[in-house]
Amino acid sequence: MTASAGDIAKAAEVLRSGGLVALPTETVYGLGADAEDPAAVARIFAAKGRPPTHPLIVHLGSAGQLDDWAADVSPEARELAERFWPGPLTLVLRRGSRVPSEVTGGLETVALRVPDHPVALQLLAEFGGGIAAPSANRFGSVSPTTADHVRTELGDAVDFVLDGGPCRVGVESTIVDTTSGTLSVLRPGGVTSESLEAVLGRPLAAPSATPVRVPGQHPSHYAPRARVVLVAPDRVAAEAALAQDQGHRVGVLLPASAPDTGIKAHAVVEVPGSMADYARGLYGFLRGLDERGCDLIVASLPPEADLGTAIANRLRRAAGPRQSS
Repeated sequence: MTASAGDIAKAAEVLRSGGLVALPTETVYGLGADAEDPAAVARIFAAKGRPPTHPLIVHLGSAGQLDDWAADVSPEARELAERFWPGPLTLVLRRGSRVPSEVTGGLETVALRVPDHPVALQLLAEFGGGIAAPSANRFGSVSPTTADHVRTELGDAVDFVLDGGPCRVGVESTIVDTTSGTLSVLRPGGVTSESLEAVLGRPLAAPSATPVRVPGQHPSHYAPRARVVLVAPDRVAAEAALAQDQGHRVGVLLPASAPDTGIKAHAVVEVPGSMADYARGLYGFLRGLDERGCDLIVASLPPEADLGTAIANRLRRAAGPRQSS
């Protein structure tokens, strides 16, 4: 389903009135509010159960709005914006005067991007301002890649859901810190480090080089209800069988290099060999195993190059230590 012009006009009016709108992007669905309305931004944190110290990404309609929202933009940041926007790249920059501290978690930096989705861009044009929008899910859980995921998870906490179909990329944007002397990737995502370095003509700094807080850095993030266990690719079948024998309802993300040969598990998903297809389907696979009643998911990390780096990052976070409730 593609949102109509009437849907987009209604969504823009909801934003202007301080409401929350779920909007499609090429990465995942976002939970959007007027980025210049602190009360509306506070509703995002409440709906998600998200700590207020975790910054939000502000979505803009074009790279031409960069100087409206950021200060002291470096030539390298402009080059990346010109090359990769619209697209799954978020730039961390010095906060401009129009950015409320509620958006930045109290930091003097702001995360900005221009999404590469026709419905999101039409909404931004109709609305005329910036839209603060983290993923449209409960904090720490699997990100939504369809409108139905949003409705199922957040329900009436969202005032309006714009349906733009399944997300094309399927994992969140790459976040690059541009506020220090050397650019660094703080979160791998839909734009690969290899692509960034090709444009810059030099390597990026290691992520540990900066203390900037950004989305997706909690030890447990992107997590299904089921516990996730990561093992070597050639150990997936054995680990699944052991857990199944111990009484677990086991779900398996089976590597493409290890075809199903009668694996012992409650549910098996054969992941695509293409990293683009795997990224696009990852969150749907995790949600599907939850829906099938699995309480433990056995998976392995893909080769960490290109989009495989982002997939491995999400799986590690999904398998991270969780707070006891």
